[in-house]
Amino acid sequence: MDRKRGIFVVIEGIDGTGKSTLAAGLLQAMRKRGLDALRTFEPTEGKWGAILRNSFTGARRLTPEEELDLFLRDRREHVSGVIGPAIEQGRSVVCDRYYLSTMAYQGARGMDMNEIRKMNEAFALHPDLVLLLELPVSDAMARITGGRGDTLNNFEEEEYLSKVAANFASIEMPGLVRIDARQPPDQLVATAMEHIEPLVAKLS
Repeated sequence: MDRKRGIFVVIEGIDGTGKSTLAAGLLQAMRKRGLDALRTFEPTEGKWGAILRNSFTGARRLTPEEELDLFLRDRREHVSGVIGPAIEQGRSVVCDRYYLSTMAYQGARGMDMNEIRKMNEAFALHPDLVLLLELPVSDAMARITGGRGDTLNNFEEEEYLSKVAANFASIEMPGLVRIDARQPPDQLVATAMEHIEPLVAKLS
C-alpha cells in the first residue's frame, strides 16, 4: 500500500444488518486511533442519488437498467469528487455501501453480476477492506419493521432480500471479510477494527 494514501473501508450487506450503525462507530474508533477519517455513503445525496432514493420509495420503481445507469453516474461523481481526493490526501474513508451492493441488488433483479462488476471496476477505486455484514433475512426484516419502525421500501421485500443475500454470499474478492451482524454494536466495531489494524500498521 502506498504510504501516502489513506485506507478505504467499505461496509456492505442487506438492509437491516446495521451498516450505518457500524459506519458511525467505526468512524469514531478510527479517529481515536489517530486516523484522519471521513464517513460517506451510497447512493449519495447528489443529483443521481436523489433520483435513486425516489425509486426506492416511490409507487413506480425504475427498471433495472435505469437504476444501474444512475448508480454508475452517482458512483463516478462520488469517486472523483469525494473518495478519490480524500484517499490521495492521506485521509481514510468509511463508505456505507459501494459497488458490491449494486452487484447484489441489481443482480437480484436479473442483471449479470459479473458485467456490473466489470463496469464498476473500470473506474471505481478498489477498497482496501470490505466488511460484509451477514444476518439471516428474517432477522433483518424484524430489525427494519420492528426496531427501526420503518415501512418496507422497494428494496426491502423479503423475497427480494433473500435473493440479494444469496448474491452477497456468492461474491469473492481480495480484502473481503464476512462478519456476523448479530453481534452487539460495540463488539461489531471491535471486530471490524481487528481487520483495520493491519492496514493501519502498514501506514506507520
